[in-house]
Amino acid sequence: MRNIDINEAIDGGPFGRFQWMIVALCGLLLIVDGYDVFVAGTVLPKLIAEWGLTKPQAGALQAWALFGMMFGALVFGPLADRIGRKKGIAISFVLFTCATIATGFARSPQQFEIFRFIAGLGCGGLMPNAVALMNEYAPKKLRGTMVAIMFSGYSVGGMVAAGLGIAIIPAFGWQWMFLVAALPLAMLPLILWNLPESPGFLIRQDRQAEARVIYGKLFPNEHLADGDRLVFSEAKGASASVMELFRQKRAVPTVLLWVAFFCCLLLVYLLSSWLPKVLQEAGYAEKASLLSLFSLNFGGMAGAIVGGFLGDRFGLPRVVFCFFAAAAVSIGLIGSGLPAGLLFVSVFVAGATTIGTQILLYASVAQLYTLSIRSTGLGWASGVGRIGAIVGPTLGGYLLAQELPLQQNFLLFSVPAVASALAMLVYAALSLRPERELATA
Repeated sequence: MRNIDINEAIDGGPFGRFQWMIVALCGLLLIVDGYDVFVAGTVLPKLIAEWGLTKPQAGALQAWALFGMMFGALVFGPLADRIGRKKGIAISFVLFTCATIATGFARSPQQFEIFRFIAGLGCGGLMPNAVALMNEYAPKKLRGTMVAIMFSGYSVGGMVAAGLGIAIIPAFGWQWMFLVAALPLAMLPLILWNLPESPGFLIRQDRQAEARVIYGKLFPNEHLADGDRLVFSEAKGASASVMELFRQKRAVPTVLLWVAFFCCLLLVYLLSSWLPKVLQEAGYAEKASLLSLFSLNFGGMAGAIVGGFLGDRFGLPRVVFCFFAAAAVSIGLIGSGLPAGLLFVSVFVAGATTIGTQILLYASVAQLYTLSIRSTGLGWASGVGRIGAIVGPTLGGYLLAQELPLQQNFLLFSVPAVASALAMLVYAALSLRPERELATA
């Protein structure tokens, strides 16, 4: 009779076909999630023209989905620590896809806001649970890379939104950008059938038979004897309470990550909401402005994968700090009157170091907390970030209404990147302290 720690087994084992399937399924979910988030930026110029919105009103219109995301992250993160990651993911997915379809039938700004708020609830719940699930199936040495590869689906969704916007909006109208969300609902049976539950959650619920099935899929060449029992090294941790995030010397790192999340998501949603409109007003054609959104998200995908690879080798805090510093420079350059080619390069780098860094922040949070509070930690960090996401489009609408010079606007847009870089510099220094103490012991 043996006690087999599945967490240690995953950390010491290879990354096999079963885990790659989880990456693919969660990646598909996040493609749909990313589409839902970025589709609003593609239709914003049309909504302003059709409904006669001012820029502050348009910014507030965008903020309703983000407001829903904040509540979704705060509710579905802790809920999944109690009902399981798989159920939390399924509920979130159904909620936001159905609400997105309903948005295509909105006939007024008020209806649009209601449907986008409901969609935001689902989007906000999906992200932290998908990250937590992937984090638990990836070996520690590959965790940052695998989470980043999975989360790059979010950026792919943004690119799909930009690409479809170029083809659909001029020909069929903005409504069809939301109605096509009916297609991903066909994925739901596939996801529910194949996506596994967290092994740590099953063990904590004493569902040994289900956990043994998952162990067999993870390690098909190993045999469990009848008396063997699976355990999870973090399964008896603290309760899923927000106060646990501030105990055991986690208070300062938690606050620093929240600051970084707030500023990062402010930048992500400010740029994704207003970049096409700003570039149209600067003289670019509608197609070119939507291509900038494609470039932003393509950069986000590249930044997430490269950042995850570098993070596993040099430490996520160091990499995130460098990315935020690069974000400050690239965002400032967007408004400096660059030639078209260099402009899209700057937008690409801005996407890599904001959207891509958002994904690295999720991985950082997942690594900070133990299993029993991981979804809670991810949910609260994401929820705080959603406050920044709400501020981003609203602040962008207010600043653009002041009709400041383009360069001055983008210099102001780069300030949150500087604040995030400073927060992560301190976080990186704190993360090195145990290593220094061990070295001098």
